[in-house]
Amino acid sequence: MPKFYLTTAIDYSNGEPHLGHALEKVGADCIARYHRLRGDDVHFLMGMDEHSQSVIQAAARSGVTPQAWVDRMADTFAAYWRRLGCSHDDWIRTTEPRHARSVTALLERIRQRRPQDLFEAEYEGLYCTGCEEFKTGAQIVNGHCVEHPTLELIPTRERNHFFRLSAYRDAVLERIRSGALRVEPEIRRNEVVRLLEAGLQDISISRQRQPWGIPFPGDTQQTVYVWFDALINYLSATGFPDPRFERLWPADLHVIGKGITRFHCVIWPAMLLAAELPPPRAVWAHGYVQWSGAKMSKTAGAAVSLGEAIDYHGADALRYFLLREVGFENDGDFTWERFDARYTSELADTLGNLVSRSLTMIANYRGGVVPRDPCNYDTPLERAARGALAAYASGMDANRVQEGAAQLVALAGAANRYVEETAPYKLAKQPERAAELDSVLANLARTVGRLAVLAQPFLPTTAQTVWDTLGPPPSQPLASVRLLDLNTLDLAGRQVRKPPILFPKPRLPQG
Repeated sequence: MPKFYLTTAIDYSNGEPHLGHALEKVGADCIARYHRLRGDDVHFLMGMDEHSQSVIQAAARSGVTPQAWVDRMADTFAAYWRRLGCSHDDWIRTTEPRHARSVTALLERIRQRRPQDLFEAEYEGLYCTGCEEFKTGAQIVNGHCVEHPTLELIPTRERNHFFRLSAYRDAVLERIRSGALRVEPEIRRNEVVRLLEAGLQDISISRQRQPWGIPFPGDTQQTVYVWFDALINYLSATGFPDPRFERLWPADLHVIGKGITRFHCVIWPAMLLAAELPPPRAVWAHGYVQWSGAKMSKTAGAAVSLGEAIDYHGADALRYFLLREVGFENDGDFTWERFDARYTSELADTLGNLVSRSLTMIANYRGGVVPRDPCNYDTPLERAARGALAAYASGMDANRVQEGAAQLVALAGAANRYVEETAPYKLAKQPERAAELDSVLANLARTVGRLAVLAQPFLPTTAQTVWDTLGPPPSQPLASVRLLDLNTLDLAGRQVRKPPILFPKPRLPQG
């Protein structure tokens, strides 16, 4: 069983989660669930980034300690991800002892193996509290950070510990070009390659007299810089430095936002190479969720709250909409109108309608028992299904979740057309054509079963509801069905139940 270690970016504890966070988390969860469907040994990590200047400021504004603040934020974020059905196996917080231990161990390992890569120097620059990063000229437009244009950059000068990032330019570039470190999608890979080709500067990895953070090993006056600290969470969760960490490391996929590729595709691989550890195998950098063309963020404020979006059509529908409409490659707009359109046309009228009409006909015409197919599934629907299954797997193997969602709906659409072409409601009135009706109903049941399995990464609660209506025996829970099982899935003899309304018709759009 192949190992698949998947992570998301850990979120800053400085404010409420928004739709941009949700896109990343449900996208990564979709990938994790798909790999379980393939039969891989999945370990899915999520968590919180809790050491930063912005946390100190947020806690002060609320009149609480930083620890009380991050505890509150961790509970808030975790509750949202539970509502959205995220199936992570581990939840890491950078205030945990296991993380501090790993950060110290990695720095000490670099010091032992590449002592020339850690040194002290004076640093002066403009600091963005939103990014928790010193900004270069290319990252500043009109005197502001391009990612956080509403925040003021803070002039900062202090003596810090540095990491010799410049020494790893060629090694990181070679890994990306060779595919040993896959950076996807292609537009992000090209951006990272151009960044590396332009050359790298050494970076500050500590902050002076920062009251909230992990002490820098051997220097009580400095704390580990928040980004250097945060990146190590992916290693901390493996148990590093205990030898058992090698069971999971290297990570198979980091899922992140496009704004932090420099950290994950340049700095993080260099840190690992300096420690003589293997870099991650792949990084997927998704786009942003926008409202009327503007990025949703904590600092700029969100036009729609995450809770409001979940409540509107339910968690499954929001998951589906984010991955199908917004997608996982480029920026995409969220609007109530588009949410309603996808929900109605694809979920209610296509997927929900197919499940309802198929199982209702089996209940009405065959007493709820799925018949055997006398044609042995030699039908146009089966041929369409084979094509959809192959395209679904191809897209999902490449992390193109938007394509996977499209194939899910395409299969349901093909089955609805099959109903119109075969007219089982007419066949039911002609006893001499009972065998034809059996074949149609058997093919529809197989398709509904396949859709329940394929829908798990996108619509986990709905998928379970559909599977339960098919009356599977206790020995075959939905989670035990694998992608390859769908080629021969046969539900003949199952006692199906009439399904509930999966996707109630929407209310009017808000605003």
